[in-house]
Amino acid sequence: MPQELVEVTLPEKAGPSKHPATVWGASIGDYLIHRLQDFGVRDVFGIPGDYVLTFYGMLEQSELRLIGCTREDCAGFAADAYARINGIGAVCVTYCVGGLSLCNSIAGAYAEKSPVVVISGAPGMRERFADPLLHHRVRDFETQAKVFRHLCCAEAELNDPHTAMREIDRVLATVVRRRRPGYIELPRDMVAVVPDGPHMPSFKEPTSDPETLSEAVGEAARRIAAARQPIILAGVEIHRFGLQCELLEFAQGAGIPIATTMLGKSVVSEQHPLFAGIYEGALGREEVTRFVEESDCIVLLGEFLTDINLGIFTANLDPIRCIFATSETLRISRHHYDGVLLRDFIVGLHRAGLKTPPRRLPQRPEQDVQPFQLRPQEPIRIQRLVARLNQSLDGTMVVIADPGDALFASSELRIHRQTEFLSPAYYTSMGFAIPAALGATVARPKRRPVVLVGDGAFQMTGMELSTVVRYGFHPVVIVLDNQGYGTERMLLLGEHKFNDVHPWHYSKVPELLGAGRGYEVSTEGEFDAALAAALMDTDHLQLLHVHLDRNDYSMTLERLMTKLRARV
Repeated sequence: MPQELVEVTLPEKAGPSKHPATVWGASIGDYLIHRLQDFGVRDVFGIPGDYVLTFYGMLEQSELRLIGCTREDCAGFAADAYARINGIGAVCVTYCVGGLSLCNSIAGAYAEKSPVVVISGAPGMRERFADPLLHHRVRDFETQAKVFRHLCCAEAELNDPHTAMREIDRVLATVVRRRRPGYIELPRDMVAVVPDGPHMPSFKEPTSDPETLSEAVGEAARRIAAARQPIILAGVEIHRFGLQCELLEFAQGAGIPIATTMLGKSVVSEQHPLFAGIYEGALGREEVTRFVEESDCIVLLGEFLTDINLGIFTANLDPIRCIFATSETLRISRHHYDGVLLRDFIVGLHRAGLKTPPRRLPQRPEQDVQPFQLRPQEPIRIQRLVARLNQSLDGTMVVIADPGDALFASSELRIHRQTEFLSPAYYTSMGFAIPAALGATVARPKRRPVVLVGDGAFQMTGMELSTVVRYGFHPVVIVLDNQGYGTERMLLLGEHKFNDVHPWHYSKVPELLGAGRGYEVSTEGEFDAALAAALMDTDHLQLLHVHLDRNDYSMTLERLMTKLRARV
């Protein structure tokens, strides 16, 4: 069918359109594009393929920007990072060979509540007659959709023009409401189909039950007011639902200190006068652990109670002293409340006008209060590298850490702004950081990524720097080269060759890509000079190849691995 224009007014701000116009004469492909824009998507990551080429042609002609990646899993990681910053992201690939390559990235987005819309092409409905063996197919035509049904909060196959637009609305609304990935499969002969009759785009804002909300806020406010040492433990959902301002209004109004877990790092600026530190149970700094666990009222807001967040379950948080509120549950001591939105609960606590006694915060780490004293000839070690990097971080940067010691060592970094630290600290999929730097830069071009990535992880997805260079981006990439998988070495003590990786000349990668500059770093003096030069050159990719001893680990990783080793 001929393609016609969509008659729909886009909202001025990102987010679902509350009063959209009726859509007349729009094709299914056009409608999907405009609804993505309605919900705040500005850029789409992916790789084309024949089953999605018609839709790619529409995307190229639309206001959305296509970001072509080198691999589908990298496109998924990039869309995940984009979604964490922008509030929603999208990735578009072809059928099965593209879609199934996305599975790990989207599983991570689901696990950590990152709202990524997966759009996959598929064989046309007319091509499926008599069950032909079309290329890319696995078992049956529904195999890929069945897989993503387990990785997403909502799934739709747009195989019926009479329901396609409603299905698009349903999936996008669910993604926004639950902050998890959604899956839309678009057969290639449905892209240009124009359904009969008009369609009214729909989005229903979720609301709290007013009586339940009032009771929950009332009980929580009484417990906080009676406490002598309350604390807020802020988690990743504060990031995902954009509740930083509401959190700060409540905390500042009541004078309650804020700690975060590792997954929630940078929920608030770590320079904020109420910031108490990163809580990691017995694995974290003793003074922060004591400060949190001695509190007589612990207000957990948007927290994931995972093994990593709770220091391999060494956290000592008495449920009787806890107020636990997430997007899915609200529990005050032993009392459960249903039908209360996290945002409404936090706003309600702020409006309660609470005031609490002031508390002396834990002393900041020495590296935060004492200037870094360079030892130029000393071999560079991970703890010293982080301490030196801390001296140079500012509000123009976003730190992205890959799993492993890149993540655990960076717990000591002091992040200056909200939502300026990204890492898959729960799902911990290696290979996240480099493509995430791409996604973060696309979402927020004025923030320069500083990437910490191990050599093993870099060998998985590091060549996504090709896309970074293609689009003229300029992150600072620090490759931590300890000749293999250091975290696994700590878990299973002894020399095991399966933890080694082939050595690369990482500093030569910019030369290979034809852009940027590489540095070889073995000593503190060399790291100091390379970091200073890299941060000064804001127009090109910078890659620091840091040679570490294979048995050099951060204190956080050592404590973590000691706890985990008994389970391996």
